[in-house]
Amino acid sequence: MASMMRWVIGAAAVLAIAVTASAPADAKKTLRLTLQLPLKSVLGDNVVMFKNEVEQATKGEIEIQIYDSGQLYADKDVPKAVGTGQIEMGVASLARYVGDVPAADVFYVPFLFDSDAKLRAAVAPGSPVRGPLDDAILKTGGRVLWWQAYGGTVFLGKGTTVKSPSDLKGKKVRVFGKLLGTWVEANGGSPVNVAGNEQYFAYQRGTVDIGMTGPDTVKSRKIWEVMDTVTIANSAAIEFLVVINERTWQSLSPAERKIMVEAGKRAETKLRADFAQIEKDAIEAGRQNKMVIYTPTAAEMDAWRKSTAPVRDAFLKEAGALGKQVYDAALALK
Repeated sequence: MASMMRWVIGAAAVLAIAVTASAPADAKKTLRLTLQLPLKSVLGDNVVMFKNEVEQATKGEIEIQIYDSGQLYADKDVPKAVGTGQIEMGVASLARYVGDVPAADVFYVPFLFDSDAKLRAAVAPGSPVRGPLDDAILKTGGRVLWWQAYGGTVFLGKGTTVKSPSDLKGKKVRVFGKLLGTWVEANGGSPVNVAGNEQYFAYQRGTVDIGMTGPDTVKSRKIWEVMDTVTIANSAAIEFLVVINERTWQSLSPAERKIMVEAGKRAETKLRADFAQIEKDAIEAGRQNKMVIYTPTAAEMDAWRKSTAPVRDAFLKEAGALGKQVYDAALALK
């Protein structure tokens, strides 16, 4: 009996040592993050900055693996994939949350945020516009860590320059949200919802005639290879969200959450501060690669603004009480 007891105690000690030795490896947490754009895009650089800060601050106890260029999920599938826990983290256009949170389309009401000051006030953490949207998105199972600026909307053309709303008539137009599709339809065009990582091929194959996108896309996806004009319309503010599955978030320690929140804040602040220059560089890259860069005249911009009346009506009709709340908050911004 004594020898058996010594054996049990010895075995237990060995097991305890083995468990202790393996504890650091077991404690390591791997968070996968899906990204639509190439890793060398501005959004890619931004999440790499976040990744490096988190991994350094946690001494490698949290590892963030980035899957770029839509390797795992198309843009439209990211909200559900993150919300249900199919993947721990993701970057998605705010427009992709409109199905669950119709009020999120407020940022795609054309010309609602017609100055940089208004936009910055609207996207500030906890603002009367952003705060309620973050809260509503949390109910889908995804917690917003930070917002990523992606500039004002530009139009892309091939063989023709988009100058006024009449140029959309009879054309297939790439859009990335329902409300933008409503705007295209109001001007006689046919909206085609194309994921960000599928844009290049949609232009190359003629799936669409006109593109609607952010300026960095021109550079990061080498759009000059398939389109030849850029119209600087700045009709809507394109915003992306970095989200984390809520169950994953709750599994992190308070110290880990603090590290991620602070890293996200720094990533958001830096990108928004840098974006004016990023836009200029992207457009200049298009110019250097023989694209025609067109800025609408005052009369043409007036025509664009007048064409948005049906869109605002549609938003207020479909976005419910929360939509009216954030729309009114946006109007009140100075």
